[in-house]
Amino acid sequence: MRYFIIAGEASGDAHAGVLIDQWSRLDPAAHWAGLGGDRMAAAGCRLYQDYRQMAYMGFVDVLRNLSKVRRNLRIAREALRSEQPDVLILVDYPSFNLRIAAYCRRHLPKTRIIYYIPPKVWAWKSWRIHRIARLCDQIWGIFPFETDYYARRGYTCTYVGNPTAAAIDAYRAGTPAPQREPIIALLPGSRPGEVNACLPVMLEAARRIAGYRIEVTAAPGIEDGLYAPYMREGETLSRHTYATVSRATAAIVNSGTATLETALLGCPQVAVYHLSCSRFLGWIRRLQPLFFSIRHFTLVNILADKELIPELVANDFTADNIERELRRLLTDEGAKRNMLAGYEHISSLLHIPHTAISDLSPARN
Repeated sequence: MRYFIIAGEASGDAHAGVLIDQWSRLDPAAHWAGLGGDRMAAAGCRLYQDYRQMAYMGFVDVLRNLSKVRRNLRIAREALRSEQPDVLILVDYPSFNLRIAAYCRRHLPKTRIIYYIPPKVWAWKSWRIHRIARLCDQIWGIFPFETDYYARRGYTCTYVGNPTAAAIDAYRAGTPAPQREPIIALLPGSRPGEVNACLPVMLEAARRIAGYRIEVTAAPGIEDGLYAPYMREGETLSRHTYATVSRATAAIVNSGTATLETALLGCPQVAVYHLSCSRFLGWIRRLQPLFFSIRHFTLVNILADKELIPELVANDFTADNIERELRRLLTDEGAKRNMLAGYEHISSLLHIPHTAISDLSPARN
């Protein structure tokens, strides 16, 4: 069979690579092409575009790079016409992927469309659920509650397990449990824009905590040179995020999948999220109920259904606020125990029985 798969950022590339590995073992003659990164290429996928040329997030970032976004859409459409795939698999990256799904539905009506890691319609833009269900033949969610959410609206979503939890299970199974060390881990994000916006403030806060080493985790596909101008002698750049977080006493984490990774690795954390024009957008928390279906921004707090980890968003994202929350985690044993207990609850939620993604391969059905 011929497959076309699209992932627009590092985490999506990693999850897509695992899917390709699993399905290729069942169908060694499968042909894979798409847009993604090194992990997908290593699994045997022919790349028409690298996600590093696609990783734009937020209205301002997209607006600045509008010509590049249009070019990437053109590349994807032309590649689809050339490949004529039996199956199109979309991995997260909703604004782009929904446009491609609509194009595929119009121009390649025989191609089956699967959305793996669909948009978080349960958090915001809930109206998208109808478009997703109309365009896609199958929807595979990575959070257990998504099946009920879709079912209440008359649609089907299959829970296929959480790939982040699976990756950390595999890491822990093959790695001896390390001892915690006096390290503050900084996870500034997977896109260059996020690193430039978040890392200076994270470093300023972490440097105020005496007696702790600072380790900055680098994202796949981002060169060391992006981090170097911000860092001082004695501060370490790590290419092994799981190892660093497993050893750290606390972490400052840019909101996203990394907050869930940090939780499942058992490291207390402060979550931050940069917004362009943050002074103007600082009121977003006050008006949050008007625009969002949830009370929290980070995956960890959404899954816990409470503020388990502190969220410093927009104009709350300051070195002073990060320092205050870090000191609380480092000195208040009760607060740390409550956070770690919440982590265990989240882990149990993600490990409920599910349909294995390998069982959904067309080669098996």
